[in-house]
Amino acid sequence: MDLDALRREQHKRRLSWMPWLYFSLKPRHREWAEAWQREVQQQLRDLETVDIAEGCFIAPEARIFAEPGRTVVIGPGCSIAADVFLHGPVTLGPRVSLNARASLDGGAAGIRIGEGTRIATGATLYAFDHGLAPDRPVREQPVTSRGLVIGADVWVGANAGITDGVTVGDHAVVAMGAVVTRDVPDWAIVAGVPARVVGDRRQRPRSGAPGGWEPGDGA
Repeated sequence: MDLDALRREQHKRRLSWMPWLYFSLKPRHREWAEAWQREVQQQLRDLETVDIAEGCFIAPEARIFAEPGRTVVIGPGCSIAADVFLHGPVTLGPRVSLNARASLDGGAAGIRIGEGTRIATGATLYAFDHGLAPDRPVREQPVTSRGLVIGADVWVGANAGITDGVTVGDHAVVAMGAVVTRDVPDWAIVAGVPARVVGDRRQRPRSGAPGGWEPGDGA
């Protein structure tokens, strides 16, 4: 393999682990990268029950499993990084990102994630749970599933965990390493094990970006 080919393979690995780079590729890279992604995504469609919208990036190292009845729906502009584990039913809204080694299992009731939400490296979202009755081994306990709903514009930090039955409101932040066992209000910042509200995004300083939120604006 010549040096140019080696560089392209290295670039593919870079994109797999840092998929946000895909959306700002220079024209000389975009042509081959889009062709590569068409192949990756078509193979996934051929093998699993998935619905992939336009403009997505899916690392070939991601592990996506979607049996009939456990469909995975990937909205436009989503990115799924290397070593992500994704088991349907899962629905990703537009421009959702799943970073490396995130793990999502929809159980029976499913996971729904709103537009623009970011799931950081190593986060775990499980829409099922085991019983804990003392009269039988854990391996024989019944499994329940209530489902997970993650709102729009949410940031789930690295290595955070979200348990079955939880709803995380729009614009919320789940801190690194937090374990969320109850619903999170819109705009809340939660941290800790178990997670509790430690702040409100609306009280943070403005970023200065055009059209940004001002304290006093309605939620």
